[in-house]
Amino acid sequence: MMESTVVLSSSEETLIQSEADFRKGWTSMKDMRKFCDTILQTQDGGAFAVHKDIMSVCSPYFRALFTSMLTQNSRSKFLIPGVTAPMLQLIINYAYTGVTNVTQDNVVTLLPAADQFNVLGMLRDCTDFLLEKMDAENCIGFKDFAHIFFLLDLEKAAESYLLSHFADVVTKSEEFLDMPLEPLLALLNHDRINVRNEELVWEAGVRWIDHLPDERMKHVDSIMRYVENNESCKPIVIETLRFLWDLEMIGQKKDAVETPFLATPRIPYSILFTIGGWSGGAPTNLMETYDTKADRWIRVEEADPAGPRAYHKLAVIGFDIYVIGGFDGNDYFNSCRCFNAVTKQWREIAPMHTRRCYVSVAALDGMVYAMGGYDGHHRQNTVERYDSEANQWTYLTPMNMQRSDASATTLNGRIYIVGGFNGSECLASAEFYNPQTDQWTITPSMKQRRSGVSVISHHGHIYALGGFNGISRLVNGEKYNPETDEWSPVMDDMIFAIGGFNGVTTIYHVECYDERTGEWYEATDMNAYRSALAACVVQGLPNVDDYIHQNRSGLMEEKRQKLLQQQALQEGRIRNAVPTPANNNELDEEEELVEMEEVI
Repeated sequence: MMESTVVLSSSEETLIQSEADFRKGWTSMKDMRKFCDTILQTQDGGAFAVHKDIMSVCSPYFRALFTSMLTQNSRSKFLIPGVTAPMLQLIINYAYTGVTNVTQDNVVTLLPAADQFNVLGMLRDCTDFLLEKMDAENCIGFKDFAHIFFLLDLEKAAESYLLSHFADVVTKSEEFLDMPLEPLLALLNHDRINVRNEELVWEAGVRWIDHLPDERMKHVDSIMRYVENNESCKPIVIETLRFLWDLEMIGQKKDAVETPFLATPRIPYSILFTIGGWSGGAPTNLMETYDTKADRWIRVEEADPAGPRAYHKLAVIGFDIYVIGGFDGNDYFNSCRCFNAVTKQWREIAPMHTRRCYVSVAALDGMVYAMGGYDGHHRQNTVERYDSEANQWTYLTPMNMQRSDASATTLNGRIYIVGGFNGSECLASAEFYNPQTDQWTITPSMKQRRSGVSVISHHGHIYALGGFNGISRLVNGEKYNPETDEWSPVMDDMIFAIGGFNGVTTIYHVECYDERTGEWYEATDMNAYRSALAACVVQGLPNVDDYIHQNRSGLMEEKRQKLLQQQALQEGRIRNAVPTPANNNELDEEEELVEMEEVI
């Protein structure tokens, strides 16, 4: 991709050169102490000859200092409090050059100095520097630092990073281990923590306690009180209850949890979108989102006004969802649409060079790739790439095989495409594209032919799910390991199979595969029967509340009532199965723990 070139007019070039010469000239005069009209001093012995006008332009603090009624009489020296000589030197250099010499070593002292003297440009540069350096190990410290200096944007960014990278922060950050109790509990209770399951939250609390066990063991009850509200933490809580019972630390714990109360679901970090498809014998433009934390589908009102389409694919770049190709029952599309999930606006983008339904699509390094498909006459092996900045599609090296109804994904900087139909037979073959060399390479074939297959990359592997082998619809899957270059018939958190065609009818069922247990389970059905739909995941939406289930407290009350009913039935079975002890007030330890398990 060629770099863009900005052409400046002669007047703009002259202006830029003049500004550079101006700064260079004043800096030179400062260094030679020419025309300097005051000296700035620090309490550690620093002294700097400067021009009042230059410093006044840089900072309202110095402007007020030099124009105050008390200092108007041409004072030649000013003692600047609360700053060291090195920091004042950096501020003066910024005033003359416009350059902030910020480093990892000086940012924590330079930023407060810039804030103290209201040097806004330098303050902005320091903030940007911290944003660039933010990671799992320092985001908590950055958040606290920003709070002290009322840097709201930095504080918000640090909190967002902490919530979205919670698992990494807990395992990598020493700052997490040093958190006070109240901020820790607020974090564990935050409804926007991005966690795969609630056990991670409990493990975070345990890790915090284990850092200083003698001091923090007394806080187990506070953390336990939170975890009891989460149904998914039940197994780990039971084990902890056994441990604490042995240590005689439970006290009145049993009484505290006799009536279960379930916390409302957290706000999901990732939102699953489905757009279009085939429903009721015709294409549709229906758009739905899935709230993974509440297990609910939400119908999105902002459906594409351009009309329905099916057999298309989606790609996500940032908060933009690109709808590529497809079919409306009459026309095979080369047209493409884009939906911004933040603004909720649709727009038309440049059309592809080739009409493509049953197209395969992938996004890599900010580019959208469209591969293969069917134009109404021929199966394609052509490939083109969309540049959103240029709003332009460009042909690339074609694939080794014609493929329609295949599926593509990305892994380790490559695009993998598997299966499909070549016009004569369903395919088991696979190949990958290297954008650095613009070349396609054949990889080992799958163990089964799969057209209409769904492919994703997950935990360093590529999963091929379902499809049609030319004879029957497949319910199994296989995975490819790029390190061993082999496919295996293993189904290994959260892989969703959505809608489709079961060989008889279009369905609206949704299943989810849990890698931890190696099992599929049913999720809530979609609102409409659909096959040939397209799905994608958008992460970190600032307006995520627009796409999730709203009545979360009502949902939890519904689950709570079901849990109480189950508990009552279970307790009835226990009373019928266990003989009444001679002394009703003396239950042994094992029976106490059984009761706790039933309550939790």
